[in-house]
Formats: sequence, structure tokens, C-alpha cells
Amino acid sequence: MTRRARITPETAGITAGANRRVAGLRRSEVAALADVSVEYYAKLERGAIAGASASVLDAIARALQLDDTEHAHLLDLARAADGIPTSGRSRRRATKPAPPRPSLQWALASITDAVAFVRDQRQNLLATNDLGRAFYSPVIGDSGRTPNLARFQFLDPAARDFYPDWDRFAEMCVAVMRAEAGRDPHDKAMQDLVGELSTCSETFRTLWAAHNVRTHGAGTKRFRHPIVGELVLAYEELALTAEPGHVMLIYTAEPGSRSAERLRLLASWTAEHRVRESDTAATRPSSGAGDEG
Repeated sequence: MTRRARITPETAGITAGANRRVAGLRRSEVAALADVSVEYYAKLERGAIAGASASVLDAIARALQLDDTEHAHLLDLARAADGIPTSGRSRRRATKPAPPRPSLQWALASITDAVAFVRDQRQNLLATNDLGRAFYSPVIGDSGRTPNLARFQFLDPAARDFYPDWDRFAEMCVAVMRAEAGRDPHDKAMQDLVGELSTCSETFRTLWAAHNVRTHGAGTKRFRHPIVGELVLAYEELALTAEPGHVMLIYTAEPGSRSAERLRLLASWTAEHRVRESDTAATRPSSGAGDEG
């Protein structure tokens, strides 16, 4: 319905009559464009999508002028309705994120000049390299709970400082989560997260109701870090085939830019901070069993 509402008769190549009461296309117009009956299209729009053929879904995607991500989302919803797992994912989900594989942590640690981290489809921050840990310090905090990018975005006031373009980040976050939820609507942990954020954040609730979807892929983002200030970083998202639903993101700065200089400063601060922690641990009195009372 939201996609139908955004298309005008002119963009669909339909001659609009007078006294139209709908902002976008009528159901009958979408059905005609997709070459299906109005009754069948209305059934699909109500969510009864199980059994719909790929050719019908493709025709509806063309009629509604869906982009590639929206088209893929429609197919994901249809597969889920038919009980077909998407991208090798099982319906059974662990409610607690598993620790990262050692080899994955080694791979992250080998990336020293960029922010690198792994997140799952629920926006949990599962693993980082040293620079990523320093970069995301406002998100990670010291609560001991698995840091979650969506919770930070919508429930932590510090997010508006960390993300200067907060509104844009909020829209991106929800649209990515929407696409992920479509791939596995039976993911209980995702359902719980959406319920929590919908209850606690009116902005999240409004954005979720818009049904927008997107893939991350690549792009540029602006951050304001509490230690080094503003950073403009390019990102690349890489799917981890060994862990369906998990992705590695790498943030880099343009060589020679002020952001690159500040990223190096953050890396230097991180190394110095780690040395100080090691020195403190080395000088701390031992409390081993062999100590005398």
C-alpha cells in the first residue's frame, strides 16, 4: 500500500480522471498494470502472499516500480510465507549472540589502519578491531551487554552527538532492519528488538510503519567522535558467507584528508591507551594463592 501510494498516474503512464480520491494508484490500476485480477491483487496486498508465483511477483514489482532492494524484499516475504528459509538461514535462532570465531577476530585484528567490525542482522556489534573498539566507544560503553547499534541510535541521547546526521542514520538503520526482518520474519530476537524500540521510541515506530527497505553496501557517513572530533568516512559492507546474516563493515578515510589525520590520531590514542592499561596491570599487586598473608 505504501508503494502504491507513492506512484502517480502520470509516472505509471495512466491517464488520470477527475475527482481522484487516492494519492497514488488505485488497486484496479496496479492490477491492470500487473495483468492480474483486482481480487487477487487485493488479496496479496492484505498479506496473503503464500503461493504467489515468481512471474506474478515480478509483474507487481514492475507495476509498483520497486527498486532492486524492494523487489528482493517482496520475494523474501513470499518465500517466508511459503515456509522457505532465506539465504541458508534456519528458523531456529539463538537469543544470545555467539562469540566470534577466533579466525574472524584474527582477521579483524589484521586491519590496523581502518575501523573494522562485524554486526549481525539484529544490529548487534559482535566483534571489532582495536581501532573499531575505540571508534565505537560511545556505543560499546561499559555495561557488559552486547552493544546494539539500533538501541544506541534510538535510545541513547549520546547518539545525536555521535551521528551529526542523526535523522538520516535513523532512516537507514530502520530500513536495513526492515529488509532483514523480511528475510526471516520468524526471528524471535528481531521481533523482540522491534517491539522494544517501537515501545520506547516514537521515531522508530513511525519509521518502521513506513515500510522502507534498503541494503547498506557502500557509501559515506559523517561522525563526531568524542576524542578526535568530526570524521567523514567511506564504508564497504562485506557479507560473511560462513555466518549467514553477519556482515563485516570497514570504514576508511580519504587519503590525505583531515579525517585520515584524525583517524590516525585515534589509532595512536588507542595504542597509547592500551600500553597504559598493560603497565597498570603489570604493576598491580598480585593476589595469587602463593602470597603470604
